[in-house]
Amino acid sequence: MPRPAPLARPADAGADLRQRILATAETLLEERGVAGLSLREVARRAGVTHQAPYHHFADREAILAELVARGFAELARRLAEPNERLPAAGRRATLVASGAAYVGFALDHPGIFRIMFRPELCDPARFPEAQAAGEAAHAELRRMVALVHGAQASEALATGYWSLVHGLACLMVDGPLGQQLASPRARRAHTIEALSAMVEQIPLDEAP
Repeated sequence: MPRPAPLARPADAGADLRQRILATAETLLEERGVAGLSLREVARRAGVTHQAPYHHFADREAILAELVARGFAELARRLAEPNERLPAAGRRATLVASGAAYVGFALDHPGIFRIMFRPELCDPARFPEAQAAGEAAHAELRRMVALVHGAQASEALATGYWSLVHGLACLMVDGPLGQQLASPRARRAHTIEALSAMVEQIPLDEAP
């Protein structure tokens, strides 16, 4: 399976410097983690002068905040798709598809996923756009719970679903499941299998 393109990928060879910087930063996060990300190294890898990134980003945290915002926007888009398809797919299939969308995002963009839930790396007070993007993604989770459970939906239930898929994503990206399942195909297949087994145990009325 081809490696997913960075979220901040340039649209073409003449894409602006800002996009090159973000795409390079995402690649560095995946290769080296946060500790290996510096504006100097981003500039070197992007093939620009050491000062070039500062024309667009005040510091490293500003780059991280932009990647976090884009990550949450992409996650929200992926979570919205099964919500839109629920009337045709049914509730159990929607639960599986939503969980697979969450874990799939983490597998496609592990570098960004690792920083999205770390406020010490991206201060919500300083970067409200990242906070807003995170809230939009969480809104899709709450929407899924409302669509599936109706009057029984609650914030606590949404937290339960979130905890389950986030834990599975972490096990796949940095934990033993990722080590045991060597290929992307195997990780995705096991994700579907695990989610399907869990969803089968959830009591749901037959009516959609």
